[in-house]
Amino acid sequence: MTIAERTVAVTWEKALVSGQGTLNGGTSGALDGLPLTWASRTESPEGKTSPEELAAAAHSGCFAMALALRLGEHRIVPTRLDVAATVTLAAVGGIPTVVSSNLRVRAWAAGLDVSGLQSIVDEAAALCPISRLFTGATIAVSAELEPS
Repeated sequence: MTIAERTVAVTWEKALVSGQGTLNGGTSGALDGLPLTWASRTESPEGKTSPEELAAAAHSGCFAMALALRLGEHRIVPTRLDVAATVTLAAVGGIPTVVSSNLRVRAWAAGLDVSGLQSIVDEAAALCPISRLFTGATIAVSAELEPS
């Protein structure tokens, strides 16, 4: 059973290095008109995005939702969760390859200790669909419990 489907298209014009793409046709419209370039991917973003940045956004958002769900199942309601993802593009055998996504989690949640947080973070890691999409890449998660 399908839970959700989302579509975003890219229109690319010109050659790779001198060209530019534009995201459009997104289901929500939130990404429409967002530009991306090879330079924004490999050099300086200069206000444009890249596939890796979009993957990092997807991974951090997905992981935050999975962690909130798992915390709730343990009857813990977080005051706040900050989840940052760093997606790395590297040359593997001369081919650009997404090789890792490193997540950094900061949690504010009363009634939770550091070992409890780590256990629930591990549960969330197994649940997050975007983490599973990155199967084959190295995914690391570090978690910190902040005072509530």
